[in-house]
Amino acid sequence: MNLQSDDFTLFGLERRFRQDRAQIDARWKDLQRQAHPDKFADQGAAAQRLAMQWSVRINEAYQRLKDPLKRAAYLCELHGVPVNAENNTAMPAAFLMQQMQWREELDDAHGGPELEQLRQQVARTAAEILQNIEHLMDAQQAFEPAVGQVRTLMFIERFAADVDRRLDQIES
Repeated sequence: MNLQSDDFTLFGLERRFRQDRAQIDARWKDLQRQAHPDKFADQGAAAQRLAMQWSVRINEAYQRLKDPLKRAAYLCELHGVPVNAENNTAMPAAFLMQQMQWREELDDAHGGPELEQLRQQVARTAAEILQNIEHLMDAQQAFEPAVGQVRTLMFIERFAADVDRRLDQIES
């Protein structure tokens, strides 16, 4: 194992968006077993420190690979097209209008059924965006346009969290 390997190489996965979550989870457990600091207890403090570094590196890679949004952003970065969401917030006008409509619906919602309907609509849109990302990355190797879809999904996930918070408030 090489600490400098990208996450896909570290986990022995093909460098693509579509991944099998069960395979990622199984590989993570296997790597953690191999690098667990307790396995190196009889080899001294230096070996344990190195094992701890490996364990941290494996966990960081796992967090990126298991989450589709993080995995997509990471793939864009690996292909030289970073998302830069903090400095690039430009979005298509149609999507901004959709966001405004959703915000109004969220503000106007008075009960759980309305919020649940909005949550489902947002989840369907997120699923469509994920399919677009998969197609752009895996089928077309088009990472430039994929970046816009990744930023869109970031907005959608933040909004979905807002809807979930409102649902939690109503249920409590």
